[in-house]
Amino acid sequence: MSVDETGRRADTRARGVYLAGRFNSGWFCMDRDRIERGGFLLFLAGITLATLYIAWPFLPPLFWALLAAIMFQPLNRRMLILLRGRKNYAALASLLIITVAVLVPAMVIGTMVIDQATGIYLALQGQEIDAGTIFDRVHDGLPTRMQVLLDNSGYGEFEMLRDKVTEIARDSVGLIATRALAIGGGALGFVLSFGVGLYVTYFLLRDGRAIGHAVRRALPMPPDVSRQVVDRFVAIIRATIKGSVVVGLVQGALGAITFWIAGLPAAVLFGMLMAIFSLLPALGPAIVWLPAAVYLLAIGDIWQGVLVIVSGVAVIGMADNVLRPILVGRDTGIPDWIILVSTLGGIAAFGVSGIVAGPLVAGLFLSGWAILHPAKDDEVTGPAPAI
Repeated sequence: MSVDETGRRADTRARGVYLAGRFNSGWFCMDRDRIERGGFLLFLAGITLATLYIAWPFLPPLFWALLAAIMFQPLNRRMLILLRGRKNYAALASLLIITVAVLVPAMVIGTMVIDQATGIYLALQGQEIDAGTIFDRVHDGLPTRMQVLLDNSGYGEFEMLRDKVTEIARDSVGLIATRALAIGGGALGFVLSFGVGLYVTYFLLRDGRAIGHAVRRALPMPPDVSRQVVDRFVAIIRATIKGSVVVGLVQGALGAITFWIAGLPAAVLFGMLMAIFSLLPALGPAIVWLPAAVYLLAIGDIWQGVLVIVSGVAVIGMADNVLRPILVGRDTGIPDWIILVSTLGGIAAFGVSGIVAGPLVAGLFLSGWAILHPAKDDEVTGPAPAI
């Protein structure tokens, strides 16, 4: 081998060592780190989407299991003290209390609502109940001046208005009846979802504190921000359930008792409608009990109509003002109009779960912007402009 060839081979080996060094360090190493990090993030995003896709059919029971675990965590802590720190028995006892005190009554009331809604819907379909005739009775029972005012109003012909009342009555009750048939048709899915919800609730009650700390640490945020987000998440859930769901159920129960005393049919069904309409500010349950009172007065049932009015104003209407400050305890910082829009939008998007999911999303939205600009209010030197 010549001297020149030996030199060329030595140069080639030196160049290879140099390139290997550049490959393992410097700018190429930095690019490789970015590629590896990007690949891991891509893998993480893909596996997260796959997990969501798999769990999507059980998303509602998982969501309600999370709500139950947050709401009944104080109960689980008491059970933990009584049972001397045995987590399994404490979670099992808490789950048993939740089942007996909440789930069983809810299922009984739901069955009664479904039966009454189905009965009224079938009666309307079979023309056993004529909403137009009922409307005629109310119209004829009104004072003459009010009859003329109603007939001459901008609602069109009286016959058209009567047909519209019949259509609204059939559609509103038919919606509940159709939902009942859907639940009955998917009985296996309902039982499976119910079992999954209970199973997950047990583990969330038992390990909720550890899971909460792990989630807070895993959030890609500064520690103080993640703490504020998690605390706000829990506060909004508790305030929404106590301030909307519990107060609404109390108002619905009071309305059902009032209707039962007044002798109106389907008292449980209309009590449930009051609970739903209680989510609306201002009128709320009055959307249900006020027409019922007018009907009773128009057909001559004076004391029943007066009873419904007095109960609606002094009992049902005041329940919100009395119970909400006691149950919620502090303001959630969400304006009433945002609660209304987010609740109705949440129901349209997620069904029953939207009653909580809608205000929760709205509250986290407001909290996120408040955290992003914490000193914004301090920069305002003058009074806020009138809107």
